[in-house]
Amino acid sequence: MQRYAAFLRGMNLGGRRIKNEELKREFEELGLSDVSCFRASGNVIFATEEKGEERLRRRIEAGLGESLGYAVPVFLRNAAELGAIAARSPFEAAVVSASKGKLQVAFLSAAPRNDARKRALALASDEDRLSIDGRELYWLPGGGISESELDLKTIEAAVGPWTMRTKGTVDQVSAKLT
Repeated sequence: MQRYAAFLRGMNLGGRRIKNEELKREFEELGLSDVSCFRASGNVIFATEEKGEERLRRRIEAGLGESLGYAVPVFLRNAAELGAIAARSPFEAAVVSASKGKLQVAFLSAAPRNDARKRALALASDEDRLSIDGRELYWLPGGGISESELDLKTIEAAVGPWTMRTKGTVDQVSAKLT
């Protein structure tokens, strides 16, 4: 049985509200097992014997879209992948500890092509450090996210859709997944 973390985009924003108990039930109704939710921001841990991550992702998106009435982009990572992300330190420890911001992890659908990667990383600065590793973009803002002048829409246009979590949340989900 393979264990996954699903990071859902756009949950509990605006007029959309779903409680963890409801979200857990939605995943169970899709035939997934050992389901648990972490925080109220669309982090779902589950197990399945189903093969094919892309097919599984599409099935979850379709099921949630049908039951909730709106599109829910899903970013899946298996236990090994999430463990590697949690272990990754994309910036020097001294730089991270000196920052007033929290390290962010943006989960991408696919690893960006080299030209897209270059366009995104060109927007980095000493105040907003960026790194890309595989299907993850790491962002270390110099302060609060809302204070940043980083053009997130331009970056997303280059690398594709994403959902973002703090590295601390990623570490905690990874610990629960294993």
